[in-house]
Amino acid sequence: MSVTLTITKTKVAILELSRPEKHNAFDDAVIAELIQCIEHANSLEIRALVLKTQGKHFSAGADLGWMKSMANNNYDENVADSSKLAKLMSVLATSPHPTLCLVQGAAFGGALGLIACCDIAVATPDAKFCLSEVKLGLIPAVISPYVIKAIGERQARRYFLTAEVFKAEQALSLGLIHEISDDLEKSQQYFIDTLLNNGPAAVQSAKLLINEVANKAIDEPLIAHTAKRIAEIRVSPEGQEGLTAFFEKRAPSWQNAAKQ
Repeated sequence: MSVTLTITKTKVAILELSRPEKHNAFDDAVIAELIQCIEHANSLEIRALVLKTQGKHFSAGADLGWMKSMANNNYDENVADSSKLAKLMSVLATSPHPTLCLVQGAAFGGALGLIACCDIAVATPDAKFCLSEVKLGLIPAVISPYVIKAIGERQARRYFLTAEVFKAEQALSLGLIHEISDDLEKSQQYFIDTLLNNGPAAVQSAKLLINEVANKAIDEPLIAHTAKRIAEIRVSPEGQEGLTAFFEKRAPSWQNAAKQ
């Protein structure tokens, strides 16, 4: 298997793709493994999901051999193949847990979809990115909803059409990544420690809230919904524990549990 899923003592799922000889490109088998692992992680009571790869490069995107085989398939077979990649993006983007993506080296094509689907993305200074599909006479269709949500329509108009290679500084400016780091392991530990410091149910609820509120009209139903959401969490066990701990000037129970 090219994909491993490890659960740490602090209930963090580490999802790692190890196919360095292929620059961590993904084919139908790798996609199936990733879906299986992410769906399993989504079903667990964990605190975070980390996506990373081994080797010099994060991912070259679609495997060339797989792409060649798809070119020989008919339309219906291509739809079936593409639907699997679409499912991979969906299960990652809709994970109830906070997701962290660590990027090194090259991230091309579909790899940008994986990055855009994660809540937090960190890249090394030498990382390079490219929406390379049009160079091959293709389009970044399946990943487009997530990449456009990350970088915006205006920037997508440029990078979808030009297939330019851009560096980490530009990816940061575009909003594709959140931070540039010389030490991905250190950055991983920082974000995990930060997430573990927060209420687990609150983190999941906050993530859900973003999906409920983003790009919605600020009307009476939305205002009422947000008022209901804060009221619900205030009276929840975790909300009560968090407020009580704050006023009693002590650490909340979830921080103590994370240290055990």
